[in-house]
Amino acid sequence: MTISRRSPATLLTLAILALLSRSSNAFVPQLQHASVASPSSTSRVVLSMGLVDDLGGFMKRFTTKATASHILIKGGAEAENKLEDLKEEIGDSPVKFAEYAAKFSACPSASSGGSLGEFGPGAMVKEFDTVVFNDEVGKVHGPVKTQFGYHLIYISDRTE
Repeated sequence: MTISRRSPATLLTLAILALLSRSSNAFVPQLQHASVASPSSTSRVVLSMGLVDDLGGFMKRFTTKATASHILIKGGAEAENKLEDLKEEIGDSPVKFAEYAAKFSACPSASSGGSLGEFGPGAMVKEFDTVVFNDEVGKVHGPVKTQFGYHLIYISDRTE
């Protein structure tokens, strides 16, 4: 993709984006070539499609949101087995999920039916995020193992 501009402000903006990306690791634009003959001449900046993809991924972190609830049971295989049994009983019912979260979850969110509210990518541990931002909405998922124990996760909403 080639972008031609006469404005030095455009080059300044691209330079700032490149500097920010190096310091935040949020996205890494792949600037291949930039040249300026003179302030009054046409400036050419050739950007790889990686910049567009990386910028899209960066922006998605701010626009993608999910609302989810969970049931946490601490422990090993016995916790996983207990959640398998609960999952069968709950089905995909959000009402039953909230009831079971209040009764069985070891997380403080149990008092609100396991609700974690709305959050974006990176707010939860990786294993949790992977499920919430990739699996089907309106379903119970898990058991999912994290550093905290095993979880059942109900994704009630996700926007991109």
